Amino acid sequence: MSGPSDTGAPAEMGERAKMGERESAEAAAPVSTRAGGMAAFRARLQQMTEGLAAFMRLRILPNFRDFLEDKSPFIWLLALIIGIAVAYAAIAFRHSIGAVQYLWLGTASERVSTAANALPWYMILAAPALGGLIVGLLLQKFMKGLRVHGVTDVIEAKAIRDCRIDLKTGLWSAVLSAISLGAGASAGREGPVVHLGATLASVLEDRFNLPHHARRTLLAAGVGAAVSASFNAPIAGVLFAHEVILTHFAQRAFIPIVISSVSATLVARFHLGNFPAFIIPEYQITSYAEFPAFALLGLTCAVVAISFQFAIILAERTAWSVRLPLWSRPVLGGLVIGTLALAWPQILGVGYEATDKALHQQYALSLLISLIVIKAIATAITLASRFGGGIFSPSLYLGAMTGAAYGLLAAAVFPEIASSEGLYAILGMGAVASAVLGAPFSTTLIVFELTGGYDMTIALLLTVSIANGLTFAVNGQSFFHWQLGTRGLFLSEGPHQEVMRKLRVADFMKPLAPGEDPGPLPPGDEDDERARLLETDTVEAALRIFDTAGHHSVPVVDPNDPTRIIGWAGHVAALDAFNRALIDAHIEGHR
Repeated sequence: MSGPSDTGAPAEMGERAKMGERESAEAAAPVSTRAGGMAAFRARLQQMTEGLAAFMRLRILPNFRDFLEDKSPFIWLLALIIGIAVAYAAIAFRHSIGAVQYLWLGTASERVSTAANALPWYMILAAPALGGLIVGLLLQKFMKGLRVHGVTDVIEAKAIRDCRIDLKTGLWSAVLSAISLGAGASAGREGPVVHLGATLASVLEDRFNLPHHARRTLLAAGVGAAVSASFNAPIAGVLFAHEVILTHFAQRAFIPIVISSVSATLVARFHLGNFPAFIIPEYQITSYAEFPAFALLGLTCAVVAISFQFAIILAERTAWSVRLPLWSRPVLGGLVIGTLALAWPQILGVGYEATDKALHQQYALSLLISLIVIKAIATAITLASRFGGGIFSPSLYLGAMTGAAYGLLAAAVFPEIASSEGLYAILGMGAVASAVLGAPFSTTLIVFELTGGYDMTIALLLTVSIANGLTFAVNGQSFFHWQLGTRGLFLSEGPHQEVMRKLRVADFMKPLAPGEDPGPLPPGDEDDERARLLETDTVEAALRIFDTAGHHSVPVVDPNDPTRIIGWAGHVAALDAFNRALIDAHIEGHR
């Protein structure tokens, strides 16, 4: 019998013979044929090189040129600097609250209600009032507008002030908010940090000649960094900056905001540790049959969110109608807060300890319901009496109490399928906060990152969506936009309204040349103030004047001398400027 090597020998010899024949044929091929093949190869290579060069010239280089003309690398660098600076500012703000708190509670930690329980009653009553006296005196002497600024002022600065925030106002707002919260005022610390972060971004923007879109992006980067450093939640910080400040999502803005938020988070984690704001056990959804209960929780949270906003509105209007010296308003508000804290010390300060206990199922049903009502009243009084602070932490607080109370009731009615009250507390946090702030996307992610709980996604989205839908059906706007509306700024009507209130006559008027004769005022206008414009008038006011006066061109006069013309504003020029601004806003929202 023959082995395997015997059977493979003929085949191997045949292959060698074929290879020899091919080599002989190639050797015998004419030189001209080989040369022609090389020429064709060079031609194809040259064609590919020219195509690549054309692609680089027509596509890559223009894109890269636009990238450099937009100052994107420099904006990214500024975003990094802003993120680091805002993180240290947030840390300093937190320590400042703790320092004030230590003076009367003996602790700088979040355990405010525990420390207050060990104090005599007169200390609890006196501390918020004394803090209110200091805040009132400083307000009266140093603050523009005689109030502490917050998130709403950042939105206003982005909408009509070219993202400019006065440094003095920003720093004093932070100082007054730290004193307020440290003294026991019932508000949140995240809103003041957001305003402080936006202030630092604005100051840095003013040092460089940046385009308008870059100023808005960096302002949002400061806000994103503030939220990220405050909550240890970088994803939520990025989304909050887009959702609340920019109100659009664009690639050009996304990258700087991410850089700022991530850098702020890293700095905060380096100094404060990498842990969520609330450490909670792992909660699981017991049964899919609970989803009707989750939907009903969304309805309940909408009622709480609406009631909370109405409480703030009522307190604000009551404060406006009462004539008192400015310095006395926080004192009176502090006395009321101290009186309430004698029975419910859980309402003092930011309220993270009470929120944490609700998440850990440590409160009885009667106390949970009481704290929902008293915290809403205390926060409304705090804000109406000119204390500094925000509404984010109170919204989370109210949501946690609402969810925990709802969970206890659900467990009593359906003990076999109901999840723990801690799970309902988490869902309530997201639902109430998102409905009050008008920021469902970022608030949902904040709850994820605050609690570390990602297993209840569907339930959280359901409760958040229902709470937001019902709240907007009743109120029609978020808390921030209600505040803007009290100032005559209605941004929720659409981007065209923002453009109309931001664009000024100075942006499209034709100034008089040196020595140019302006000519007389149009006939009849000497007695008609409506047919004149100032450089500071908005395009909205200008268009109304063009319509009522019936002129194609209206004089722009000196504010100190209404009879002296300094330029002319044309109807067509106003419309062109308005259209260009709308186009720019559209482009910014899609690049």
